[in-house]
Amino acid sequence: MSTVMSWEAWASADAVALAAKVKSGEVTAAELAHQAADAVARVNPATGAVVELFDDAIHAPATDGTRLDGPFAGVPFLMKDLGPGVKGRLQEQGSKFLRGNRPAEDAFLTQQIRNAGLNIIGRSATPEFGVCGSAENPDIYVTRNPWNPEYTTFGSSAGASASVAAGVLPLAHATDGGGSIRIPAGSHGLIGLKSSRGVFSIAPALSDISGYVSTQGCVSRSVRDSALFVDSCRGGAPGEFMPYWQSAEPCSELIKRDPPPLRIAISHEWGDYRADPHFVRELERAAGLLAELGHQVEWQVPDIDFEAAFAAQTSCYIGNFAQFIARLLEKKGLDAPPEDLVEPINIKIWQKGIDMSYSERWKMQDVFNTTARRLGNFYQQWDIILTPTFAKPTPLLGDKRYLTTSDNPDVLDWFYGLWDIFAYTPLASVTGTPGISLPLGHQQSGIPLGIHAQTRQGNDAQLLQLAAQLERALGGRFGIGHQPMVHVTG
Repeated sequence: MSTVMSWEAWASADAVALAAKVKSGEVTAAELAHQAADAVARVNPATGAVVELFDDAIHAPATDGTRLDGPFAGVPFLMKDLGPGVKGRLQEQGSKFLRGNRPAEDAFLTQQIRNAGLNIIGRSATPEFGVCGSAENPDIYVTRNPWNPEYTTFGSSAGASASVAAGVLPLAHATDGGGSIRIPAGSHGLIGLKSSRGVFSIAPALSDISGYVSTQGCVSRSVRDSALFVDSCRGGAPGEFMPYWQSAEPCSELIKRDPPPLRIAISHEWGDYRADPHFVRELERAAGLLAELGHQVEWQVPDIDFEAAFAAQTSCYIGNFAQFIARLLEKKGLDAPPEDLVEPINIKIWQKGIDMSYSERWKMQDVFNTTARRLGNFYQQWDIILTPTFAKPTPLLGDKRYLTTSDNPDVLDWFYGLWDIFAYTPLASVTGTPGISLPLGHQQSGIPLGIHAQTRQGNDAQLLQLAAQLERALGGRFGIGHQPMVHVTG
């Protein structure tokens, strides 16, 4: 099937615009799906971002119950190969250990995505189990940053971010447990919202009292796409442990208005961590734009015990991941992860966490509580915290310090190496508060640099409202005049 749009028109259209074309009869959902498949063929040899395409969903977008009368009207969509299961489709989570794994049912969020009219046409790359900062195990796949394929994508929503940045489709599913939506969005010139705990369900496998830091979302190129995704896919599954946040009005409507003047605290010195000097200059430039828009902007560091917060986040990762691996081992009748099928750092995490005591767990939970309370008090005085999305330059491919293929013998030292570069996103994960990466800067390498805004719990809509104000101030679209090296437009 020939493409129905020029590649320039395709890459400049967001999902809302594509849905409008379907609703008007100008194009069909199947035609959009075929063009997205052609886009994968154009750029995937250079990016390695898409693991698999689902031919049946491309040819017949209503496959598996996708509602073509939903707000997205059959716009093509990629699911990260991690997180919500898609019934009958492979979900191998970037691991040789899960080769051939097929969920028996749709997760609740998968059903919400289908009801929203998003046509799941394939799955995108992730590092093994989503643990590390880049999807680059040569035995599985290597995902490259389309802005410069010599650089990492970051992660763990690696394939999602690379696909959207390269113009394959306008938005894609992503997950976040410490920055995995926001960090790769930041290095790809995209919008990446990590929602509050209690916006997107992580049922049935986890709940908000077992997943703690895990949440779902998307990466996109337009604020209105992210807003419509929130409006259409939010909500709790039956049996949730907590009420779910609702916005007083749809985010899609709220973003049409500027927010009131906000009190914005900017910072980059968080405990032992500091941003690269160029990043600080880019942060100051973004802060200047916000001041021009009428916001009160001041240097102010949150009153947080950062050392304790990072230690608790590390304990949470180790303990939760060890139990996740334990469940997989039980299903396979194994006592330990096979060294030829599981990457070495992930084995070390399992070894470190499998015997974590309740006392250690309680101490972690106590720090989560005290950190959330202190941050909540900070938000009594400030509406937004603004930082770079990450602290250090995006590395070239092959830098094993951040990979689960690393030979680092000390798993805690490995984690603290992650925090040195990913210093600013974990706080929102610990406290269950929302954060968004916006494409407001560039690194000296030419790779994009996200600027990260976070706010109090349940205030997701105001983050989107602020993002939309910035988008309008920059000409109606982020990144005008900039385009990745690898792109569907060639």
